[in-house]
Amino acid sequence: MSVRRIAPYRDQSSEARMGVIDSTKHEKDIRAGELEVGIVKLKSTPHNLHSYHTKQARMGSTALEYDALIVGAGFGGCHVLKTLRDKGFKTLAVDDGDDLGGVWHFNRYPGARVDSKVPLYEFSNKEVWSDWNWTVKYPGWAEIQDYFQHVEEKLHLKKDIRFKTRISAAQFDDSVDKWHITAHDGSEFIARYFILCIGSFAKPYIPDFKGIDTFAGVYCHTSHWPRNGIEYAGKRVGVVGNASSGLQTIQEIAPDVKHLTVFQRSPTYALPMRQAKLTEKDQDKSTYEAIFGKRRTMFAGIDQEFNWDSCVKATDEERQVFFEGLWEKGGLLFWLANYQDVIIDKEANAYAYTFWRSKVIQRIKDPKVAEILAPEIPPFFFGTKRATLEQRYYEVYNQENVDLINARVNPIKEIVPSGVITEDGTLHELDLLVLATGYDAVTGGFTAIDIKGLKGKSLKEKWSKGSHTAYGMATAGFPNMFFPYGPQAPTTFCNGPTCAEIQGDWIASALEFMREKKLTRIDAQEEAEAAWREHVNMIGNMTLIPQTQSEYMGTNVPGKPKEMLNYLGGLPRYVEQIEAVRDSGYSGFDLK
Repeated sequence: MSVRRIAPYRDQSSEARMGVIDSTKHEKDIRAGELEVGIVKLKSTPHNLHSYHTKQARMGSTALEYDALIVGAGFGGCHVLKTLRDKGFKTLAVDDGDDLGGVWHFNRYPGARVDSKVPLYEFSNKEVWSDWNWTVKYPGWAEIQDYFQHVEEKLHLKKDIRFKTRISAAQFDDSVDKWHITAHDGSEFIARYFILCIGSFAKPYIPDFKGIDTFAGVYCHTSHWPRNGIEYAGKRVGVVGNASSGLQTIQEIAPDVKHLTVFQRSPTYALPMRQAKLTEKDQDKSTYEAIFGKRRTMFAGIDQEFNWDSCVKATDEERQVFFEGLWEKGGLLFWLANYQDVIIDKEANAYAYTFWRSKVIQRIKDPKVAEILAPEIPPFFFGTKRATLEQRYYEVYNQENVDLINARVNPIKEIVPSGVITEDGTLHELDLLVLATGYDAVTGGFTAIDIKGLKGKSLKEKWSKGSHTAYGMATAGFPNMFFPYGPQAPTTFCNGPTCAEIQGDWIASALEFMREKKLTRIDAQEEAEAAWREHVNMIGNMTLIPQTQSEYMGTNVPGKPKEMLNYLGGLPRYVEQIEAVRDSGYSGFDLK
């Protein structure tokens, strides 16, 4: 049993704080059947008791049976639930949280907000959008949660969702072609189809910092910020990491903290968000169907496309005018609507980076700080890590109470009760330590569940040297299991709701096909997934992305295989291929 627990606990002085316990460090406690998390002891069943040696045990009479069981109640889970339910499938969704939203149920750290503008970042269901209006172009976490309550008012999903339910294990029974699924509380479910809508950021990554358990203050990963918040005003705060959640936290709390210390290993190539308030008049519903139709035809599932001209061949004047236009519009356009060769050609990439840097350094007063935030020599190619959106991020570093630590040359050595000690021996005294250290992205949430397919082979074992999928939605040897927004699909290079609807509809069509043909098993072929993996890697290797250590390649997590985790052929090409599979009667799959 190896899970990462994020739970409240107390230190020796009995002051409550938020922390992380990695159960791999407490194997003896787990084997004994008890895991201590601070002053709270959680009962834990030994791993071998979750092995089902007989069909009778696997198919116990207490288990609830469904046509399909969905894990996750975010955009993907909600869409698949609604679609399958409408098609007459007896369906249940379960979620670790206590309400709708998926990642947006837990994403409530200071400043958390979307980086895709609305109405692109919402369901295309007219019943939902017809009487919903946003207040800003890029909504924050609270408004996203309000939106999901509106979704519930319209679609009535909660009656078929079980909350506070974390799936810990699943095993396929080939004698009846059904999945036996177990939750952390011992609840059991039986389902013909097992659909994992857990998203790409289901498992946070926390580096193994020496001494973190000794810290006397509060520490928390941004992915599990407590609902009632953490007091940071007037505190000495440290933030480790400066990608999306780190950047948003930093710019949000900076005006109120006593002192802020940012530990940065690599700069983030942040782009101007250009946030704006929205009125009802701004949200012309007569345009929505066209907007939602268009986003399905765009490379990243938004409303803009790459410029298919060459950056290298453009004149200096043409290039400058084009760059300035993207910059002024803001959002992700300088990344996802730039010249197509920026992501594949080093010379083109250098033009984009130089322009980006010229915009950033003029906002930073201290040249030494500017060199850390926007180095003259780029530490990695522009666009090969996810671009972030900022509103006042770079001005934060002009505050006298803000320190920026270049953790690449002066890394964190250890954490002590009073704060963080860096390699140069400096003690940075802190009251609050924010871990914005990212995720075991795309695959981590799947392999965290003990999933066993045919012949008892585990998914974690199968993907230990790299993920193998058929079209980014299924994997051989795990029949009747599907996973939208997973590895080798557009995923993190696609607008979430767009991808959720396209893949969810494809999965629902597959289940409907199986029912019509009176079939009970659909399993990806190894040949199909080998060909798909080769195709994914071929396209990925045409870009500069494999040359950067990032979540896109899995290299941010020690020991994780380096591989192309996302399909980079663009959404239209992806849709064309999965529709061809569907229209052929599901070529690439064995049907029974």
